Amino acid sequence: MKLLPALVGQVLSPANFLLLALRVGQALSPANLLLIALLLLTPSIPAQTRPTRPPISPREQADLENALSEAGSSPIEYLRAVEKHLQKYPDSPRKEELERAAVRAAAEANDGPRIILYGERVLARQPDDLQILEFVTRSLLAAESKENAERALKYAFHYEELIRQMQKTGGRGSSSGADWQNQTDRGIGRSLAAAAHATGILGRSDEALALAQRAFDTWPCADAAREVARCYERLGKKEEAVRALADAFTIPDPKNTEAERAHDRSHMGELYRQLNGSEAGLGELVLEAYDRTYAVVHTRDLRMRANDPNAQLTDPMEFTLSGPDGRKLSMASLKGKVVVFDFWATWCVPCRAQHPLYEQVKQRYQVDPDVVFLSISTDEDREAVKPFLADANWSDQVYFEDGLSRAMQITTIPTTIVTDKRGRVFSRLNGYVPGRFVDVLSQRILEALRQ
Repeated sequence: MKLLPALVGQVLSPANFLLLALRVGQALSPANLLLIALLLLTPSIPAQTRPTRPPISPREQADLENALSEAGSSPIEYLRAVEKHLQKYPDSPRKEELERAAVRAAAEANDGPRIILYGERVLARQPDDLQILEFVTRSLLAAESKENAERALKYAFHYEELIRQMQKTGGRGSSSGADWQNQTDRGIGRSLAAAAHATGILGRSDEALALAQRAFDTWPCADAAREVARCYERLGKKEEAVRALADAFTIPDPKNTEAERAHDRSHMGELYRQLNGSEAGLGELVLEAYDRTYAVVHTRDLRMRANDPNAQLTDPMEFTLSGPDGRKLSMASLKGKVVVFDFWATWCVPCRAQHPLYEQVKQRYQVDPDVVFLSISTDEDREAVKPFLADANWSDQVYFEDGLSRAMQITTIPTTIVTDKRGRVFSRLNGYVPGRFVDVLSQRILEALRQ
């Protein structure tokens, strides 16, 4: 589902679907599940955007809408509603969508058996679904059984294969080069850690250790270090396990919770006491781990910065943007001016409809040297931008977003942002209302100039 139009001409960026798939444990909320389910059911969606399938009967559609609306905000109730509907209508034309929704509701309800039940049904039809691959893999591993581990290993390796294909073919969307590298490395690291866990359950400890170390090398994080420790412990190498747990405890990792760190600290102390009789000297070992893991993460950050000048930046006015013609723009050169950002993409129909209105606003301020208009492409396929500009006869000087979407928290397009003369976000317009856009944006610019 690449395009999901909203009520005021917004379109979800395709890159956000990848980001959602690569984030750990972030299932869609029941409200969003309900919205998507109803969008899939509504006959107002153009036929060319829907797969060919038998029509749903009015009776079934009414029953489903009533069941989902009564489920409220509870993922458990939502899951029950879907299951009851599938029992009543086992041959429903919407069975595939409902089973997919059941997986996500089960994930939010932390219901492992149902994640596996419905997730494997979805994967049998759509084996490349990244988010469901991860849900199912984690649930299978939680059971710690050899039968489940075999299936989890297959899914983990397929997940890795899909992410590596993405790295080769591009498609980074609204991400800078470093952001895209980090997102995909994180996905590969998680898949390798899952594969290590599965391989360890299957009794192949040396192979599991090699996979865990590859996971940590690919994406240094607490989970990977924890998996390395688990492998060493299986091999009876407690001293190495302590060092790996110290890495998990100290590594800069925003996803590592205090509860997980406390558990790592407790287990590390337990193993250390078994080896040494007390915890004397453990503090020095932890300090060494702190220095070691900081150096690993810092070296990676420096490598990312060498390949992408915008890596790790958070202030939009420090970015350097590139254009389809190779031109570079240092945002620092625009300090002291009001900047109007237009975030769009070639595939975004509302963006094209908004463009003439945006041009009208530009005409109003074309002689004002304190106002700068920037056209920012969020296209995944950057090669499509230059021919699009020629075909559409757009005269804008366009720049790629190069990570700016992250810094300015762009989640839908078109989005128009006005920053004041100090580079602070003064106004944000998500989507547009055709009859009011020109006047509203013009007024926001005027107010920003007065700041």
